[in-house]
Amino acid sequence: MTLYTRIGDDGTTRLFGNQTIDKDAPRVDAYGCVDELNSALGVAAAACSHDEITAILTNLQNSLFDVGADLATPRNESQSETPPVIRRIVAADAAALEQTIDRVCAPLPEMRQFILPGGTELAARLHLARTICRRAERACVTLSRSEAGIGDIGIFLNRLSDLLFALARRANQLEGRPDVPWRKG
Repeated sequence: MTLYTRIGDDGTTRLFGNQTIDKDAPRVDAYGCVDELNSALGVAAAACSHDEITAILTNLQNSLFDVGADLATPRNESQSETPPVIRRIVAADAAALEQTIDRVCAPLPEMRQFILPGGTELAARLHLARTICRRAERACVTLSRSEAGIGDIGIFLNRLSDLLFALARRANQLEGRPDVPWRKG
């Protein structure tokens, strides 16, 4: 098997189910942002020496493959069922992220001011991943305005960005580095 297929040479790609779509379509943009986020988490994980955070990042990367597959499989009335290889993102996925956020935040000091994205290298990488997550969320909002719903993916990404913020703070704490406060003006 070769790595290249030449299928997309004309500016199109195929969704799950073999539907052809332009590479700049909102759906492709949405799952492309999710793919970029997954790569950013890989970069963060490569800089991580804390098992607690590494385990969370690995689970998140696996979940983002589910998100990408969900986005690459349009929902429509003519499909009576989701293909069995596709796992749809559901409300319980966002609830699981909330539990992880609570666990990550438990040892953190109360936040009394805005903080700058930074501190340790790992924290900075997690903050960058958080902003990519927000872009993916915005792309999903755009997609939901033009096509059938995206289910609970937007809620999942919203919670995920909160988790990445918490993980960045935890990374600083584990390295003994305080968060960098925002100084107005």
